Amino acid sequence: MPRGRPRQFDLDRALDTALLLFWRHGYEGTSLKALTEAIGVNVPSLYSAFGNKEELFAKAVARNLQKPASYLPKALGEPTARRAVEKLFRGAINMTRNSRYPEGCLLVRGALVAGPSSEAICQELSRRRAGAEAAVRRRFERAIAEGDLPAKVDAAPLARYIVTVLWGLSVQAAGGATRAQLKEVVEWALRCWPESE
Repeated sequence: MPRGRPRQFDLDRALDTALLLFWRHGYEGTSLKALTEAIGVNVPSLYSAFGNKEELFAKAVARNLQKPASYLPKALGEPTARRAVEKLFRGAINMTRNSRYPEGCLLVRGALVAGPSSEAICQELSRRRAGAEAAVRRRFERAIAEGDLPAKVDAAPLARYIVTVLWGLSVQAAGGATRAQLKEVVEWALRCWPESE
């Protein structure tokens, strides 16, 4: 039984290319023409490998969380909640100021550069950001149970505050903030850290 022609392009490299395009230009700002030209394939080959543009974007977001943004789950494994937050902030600064990547964060930039026709994309990015906040909240709940954070701390608003600063670092970086300026923001944010009595 004859088989179709084998794929003539590297799927991992193609996904990395798509990730960078979506990160730099947003979902709507990245055309199929730009994707196919950058990857070096035609539209049918792109669809055969990744599905439609929306599916490719979802795969690029997942790739982002496995590679550039992989600092988030690693940071939450730190032995104390404060060290976890410090590592979260450090990871965000390192990612947003890394010359290999566009400035900012895909989860934030992708939502800011979208119109009404991209509602499903905005919802997906919102779901991913909410998932990150929930993971931080669970880490703080564990810290409270272990006595690492004071019992009076409410994990939910503390997690919301931390991820607001985290996403804010991305917005600041996209606006041209330097590494030193981002570190100053982190220093101020950590002054609000709840200390044991």
